Amino acid sequence: MLLLCLTLSAASAFHAQSGWKSVKSAAMGDLVAVYFTSAERGFVAGDNGFLAQTGNGGKTWTKQNIGTGEDINEIYFRNDKNGYVVAGKKMLATDDGGRQWREIKIYEPRDFRSGTPEFLSVRFADKKRGFIVGSVIKKVGDEDKVIDSLVMRTDDGGETWARIIVPSKFELFHLDLVSSSRGWIVGDNGLILMTQDGGLNWSAQNSKTVRTLYNVDFRDALEGYAVGEKGTILRTENGGATWQTVKTNFPNTFMRVDFADDKNGWVIGYNGTILRSNDRGRTWVLQESNTKVHLYGLFMTRKYGWAVGAKGSIFQYQK
Repeated sequence: MLLLCLTLSAASAFHAQSGWKSVKSAAMGDLVAVYFTSAERGFVAGDNGFLAQTGNGGKTWTKQNIGTGEDINEIYFRNDKNGYVVAGKKMLATDDGGRQWREIKIYEPRDFRSGTPEFLSVRFADKKRGFIVGSVIKKVGDEDKVIDSLVMRTDDGGETWARIIVPSKFELFHLDLVSSSRGWIVGDNGLILMTQDGGLNWSAQNSKTVRTLYNVDFRDALEGYAVGEKGTILRTENGGATWQTVKTNFPNTFMRVDFADDKNGWVIGYNGTILRSNDRGRTWVLQESNTKVHLYGLFMTRKYGWAVGAKGSIFQYQK
């Protein structure tokens, strides 16, 4: 009996330490993106142009009308004031911390006569140099077919953009930059692209998988992680020269990976899956999320974190 009590106590302590709790949301559709510029101020976004912000650490959320009905795919801030939203074939920017948003012209219609651009991820290496990735899609019957990869680059803070041709025709889902010269992109069919010259040229790395990769996170120029469908977790210690598959007992598709520091990282995905690692991604343990909805967006720091997902779900993590 004593042993049983001790076992139950240990199990309860483990779940209590997970630190995730559900937060009320005003969203009706799926939420796919979350970003915080401080412990108090943050944003969530998703279907049908939904964007909401909080100024009190998620206690309340206020919906914003940013002038688009397209699904928002990502939110990103390069500092407290300057932020970006990509939604379908549009990008919107703010220079006042998200109070006002304006559309940024990325391309001319004549630039994509064979299809329509779909922007999925945005990152800036510094004040001037930034990238948008996604795909070129074409309507075939009732379906949207990906006909080419898409990488757009700016060197003037987003005033003008130029397309960069990459060695791929697959859909590109996410990118991460560690400096003005080095960055990575992941996409369909296990694709990983890497640049060492500020995004002028990109080369493919060997991921050793054909499964779709949805997210990439690099801590520095050497140590990085990528996650994707059917429980795929990859890690590298040499900038992607070699990628290793991390074996786990979790087969669900993973949508995001985010390391708060060199050792501690989280992965989220389908069916409410939340994994945590405290050994640089070598091993992963399941955390209690108390939900079965698909989770799509993740933002983590050393002291707090946020996850968002289907049906307007928002989850907060605190140590």
